[in-house]
Amino acid sequence: MLAHLSIRDIVLIRRLDITFEPGLSVLTGETGAGKSILLDALSLALGARGDAALVREGAREGQVTAMFDLPPDHEAFRILAEESLPGDGEMILRRVQGADGRSRVFINDQPASVALMRRIGRSLVEIHGQHDERALVDTDRHRDLLDAWADLGDLVARTGDAWTQWRAAERDLAALRARVEDNAREAEFLHASLDELDRLGPRQGEEEELAERRAAMMRAEKMAGEIGDAEALIARSDSPVAELSALLRRLSRKAPDAPELIDPILAPLDEALVSLDAVQEAISAALRAMEFDPGELEAAESRLFAPRAAARKHHVPVEELPALRDRFAAALEELDAGEERLGSLAEAARVARQAYEALASELSEARRRAAKGLAAAVMQELPALRLEKAEFFVECREEAPSAQGIDGIEFMVRTNPGSRPGPMMKVASGGELSRFLLARKVALADRGSAPTLVFDEIDTGVGGAVADAIGQRLARLADKVQVLSVTHAPQVAARASTHLLISKSVDADGFAVTAVQRIEDHSRSEEIARMLAGATVTDEARAAARRLLADTLTDSD
Repeated sequence: MLAHLSIRDIVLIRRLDITFEPGLSVLTGETGAGKSILLDALSLALGARGDAALVREGAREGQVTAMFDLPPDHEAFRILAEESLPGDGEMILRRVQGADGRSRVFINDQPASVALMRRIGRSLVEIHGQHDERALVDTDRHRDLLDAWADLGDLVARTGDAWTQWRAAERDLAALRARVEDNAREAEFLHASLDELDRLGPRQGEEEELAERRAAMMRAEKMAGEIGDAEALIARSDSPVAELSALLRRLSRKAPDAPELIDPILAPLDEALVSLDAVQEAISAALRAMEFDPGELEAAESRLFAPRAAARKHHVPVEELPALRDRFAAALEELDAGEERLGSLAEAARVARQAYEALASELSEARRRAAKGLAAAVMQELPALRLEKAEFFVECREEAPSAQGIDGIEFMVRTNPGSRPGPMMKVASGGELSRFLLARKVALADRGSAPTLVFDEIDTGVGGAVADAIGQRLARLADKVQVLSVTHAPQVAARASTHLLISKSVDADGFAVTAVQRIEDHSRSEEIARMLAGATVTDEARAAARRLLADTLTDSD
């Protein structure tokens, strides 16, 4: 329920703090005292559109803070949790409206958006007036209200779950069918490509190995000529090696005769022959290392270029060819297994659809039964509200399947016998609309309702017994939810458990200001007498007010 409302610098309100109680609270006062300002301020804290004109003249900004006392499982806390905002058992909505048109929102002292404030506000307070165009005429909510009245929440939830499962099964079936159809169109290409890659047999890292081997063979081919020339020079018949060897032998025989002359020649000559032998061995080793079959180079080049051509054809790097081959094989396997899986998924979708249709049909039947009950409950309230010739209908029509079932629900009325029923907004007048609203609210009680209901002058244009009937129903409604009513009807005011008087005065600075005070006993009797008599309160009006209060007290007992 709304526990406290704090208003600062809004229109005629300089500073105002109001504590609200459970039950029925009425707000009364002379025309122009500021009752509408109070509701505008509350609406601002519930996420209504901001307006710089709401800021009191001369103030930089206005501010409205609404505090709510709620059970821990209230929907508003769930909304806060979705937005990762603190709840901690309290709900404080604060709106700061600047004179420059800018507006700031705070929820539990945390900055928030107007959209979030509006969403939470709708779960906390409903404001209804003679020209209300929201819950009563909003056909999108009629189904929810009927479900709430008939306590169909569990069946609605199970129907929604079945809808989700059915749609998921249909999506899986459609996705597989699309893949199978795509694979079927590409089957010839897939088979040819897989055969090609199987023949090619690409290996991870093979390209690098082949490139290195090819480069080595090409380098050897280039060096073969020069090394062959070196071999020919060393191994030819007129090679100096043989002559030098013969010279070494002759000098060695002569060395004993003249060692001082021969020995210095023998040592370097011997070294030269040893070096030439080493050169000859190195040449032979190099020639053996360069030996390769020219066909091997051709084969390496062919093997190297084939994967590269395949990679260009399929627009992938060479190293991804093995993975591409696996994907082609998987696609063909999926194509082969597709028909069997399609049958399985089609069966699953059929079973899911049957489960949904069974629940949706059960829900539809329950709604049609509930529609008659809700219509009867509302009809019971109409005669006392001077709508004895009117009829209220709950129309159930079949709609396309959805998570909410297969029903479209709309509240319809007929205000005169013989006329055609129609939507409330088109058929009922402003006064009738507000009374239909009240009848429906009483029938629904606390089901499908916010914890605080605000009625703005729904008793306009009625009096006497009808006004008293409205007061009775507001009081009954207040047994279930908190009710605030702005009223000009003394019969309604007399039934309130809390009476708030709104007045306007002029402050020391010559500015008009609005004030609100709780009145009881004599003050309350005097205010109801004013509502009965008008500008001049007579003793007869005071006596009538006392009787009215006494009668309503007796009725409540």
